[in-house]
Amino acid sequence: MIFDLNADLAKKLHILSDAAKYDVACTSSGVKREGKKGRLGSASAAGICHSFSADGRCISLLKILFTNECIYNCKYCINRASNNVLRASFTPDEVCTLTIEFYKRNYIEGLFLSSGIIQSPDYTMELITETLKKLRITYGFNGYIHCKAIPGASYELIEKAGWYADRMSVNLEFPTESGLKTLAPNKTRKNILTPMRQIQSGMAESMEVLGMKGGNRSAYWHTQKRLGKFLPGENLKTNNLNTSRLNTNNNTDIYNKPESNSIINSSNSLSANASIALDASNQLQYKQKSTALTQWHRHDRSRGFVPAGQSTQIIIGATGESDYEILAVTEALYQRFDLKRVFFSAFINVNNDSSLVINDGQPPLRREHRLYQADWLLRYYGFSAGELLSDKRPFFNTYLDPKCDWALGHMEHFPVEINKADYNTLLRVPGIGVKSAGRIVAARRTGSLNFQSLKAMGVVLKRAIYFITCNGHMMYDFLKVDEDYITRNLISDNSDIKNGFDEKVTYKQLTLFDNDTTLY
Repeated sequence: MIFDLNADLAKKLHILSDAAKYDVACTSSGVKREGKKGRLGSASAAGICHSFSADGRCISLLKILFTNECIYNCKYCINRASNNVLRASFTPDEVCTLTIEFYKRNYIEGLFLSSGIIQSPDYTMELITETLKKLRITYGFNGYIHCKAIPGASYELIEKAGWYADRMSVNLEFPTESGLKTLAPNKTRKNILTPMRQIQSGMAESMEVLGMKGGNRSAYWHTQKRLGKFLPGENLKTNNLNTSRLNTNNNTDIYNKPESNSIINSSNSLSANASIALDASNQLQYKQKSTALTQWHRHDRSRGFVPAGQSTQIIIGATGESDYEILAVTEALYQRFDLKRVFFSAFINVNNDSSLVINDGQPPLRREHRLYQADWLLRYYGFSAGELLSDKRPFFNTYLDPKCDWALGHMEHFPVEINKADYNTLLRVPGIGVKSAGRIVAARRTGSLNFQSLKAMGVVLKRAIYFITCNGHMMYDFLKVDEDYITRNLISDNSDIKNGFDEKVTYKQLTLFDNDTTLY
């Protein structure tokens, strides 16, 4: 490791903001909190999003690592212990100063704080919780905070951070346990899933007592409820509010039984290698007495426990998992842990390690994009991983979006009559989204709809016309309900669909210092 012992605050910021750029955090805040007298900042439900400009403004989150020192040697990470990169560490007061000064200058709306592992998980997590406490109590910051929970840290420290943070996340990193063992030998499935389960259980308890001040349900949860489906994680409820400490000697699983080794709760099954990271079996024991939250009396309850929910990140393309395996893990995370978001990060071989997948030197950006589209279908449209992909067809067609790809494989469901189909059926039509489906259902109460009406409602007709009828007629008489015909037309109608294939794809990780812009 190379340490800059004389680094000032600006130099540390340059090092540690650059070191944090591989953590994905482009998300809305998920909380709505008004400003308070005597406090600085507020949080808006739609306020924390990423928009960049050449002069550095509108960078909505100050995204930094507390330290890029690390005792672990994960093969994919630029900050691994064996790399000779310039190292730096903040103090809690330095992070607080940066956050407050950036906020006052209207550069940011909140803080994203992650960290390498310095000395031990507990030592690192203690520094992070001390930082959050100072930011909230000493500096009076009322804005949005997203922090990483350190795998392997104690239950008490994870809970303490959850009372000060709005959102927490634990990076799953890889969808299979074998991938985790190969590329991140210092991390274990148990250490990753235990804090994830603890946060979920704490949010469930906080929601029950504090309402929406303590956590809020994910889009996936609401979609499944709309469809009348049961989620495995729904039985996470508290019985009382005693403040007993967590009993680390209790071997009772949070469900009182081990979860299935299968990562999807359906007749579809995956290969043995895909019994993956979500198996909360006997190895994953979240030990408790009667409550997940033991520190009610020490913290401000007006915010609740992790009110914006939790998220995670999966690296795409570093190991050999298929899209189906990744999507099935994503679905299981939503079902069993009620995550707000699962982020996908196209693998970039920053270490040029010969043991890692090279991918011709290019990150799988198109694959990442298709997985994000499929994730949207899981969370808002009611699709399941087993519907979109299977063991026989484990990868998405990168030339088509997943919804079109699914529709072309299920032509028996089409065409759909716009004036009769129910809301859930409309959602499965390519070119019809959540808002336009709602508008169609509402507009049908007052009259019959035609194609011009659909266009005015926001339906993307260049995709939808192959799959719908209005009053029994397609938009053009020459259209065919045929898979090959529709595929050719969908591809030919999109001039950008082949952009990036057979050519060098360029990418750039944005930082606070793009174009030599200095913010502090």
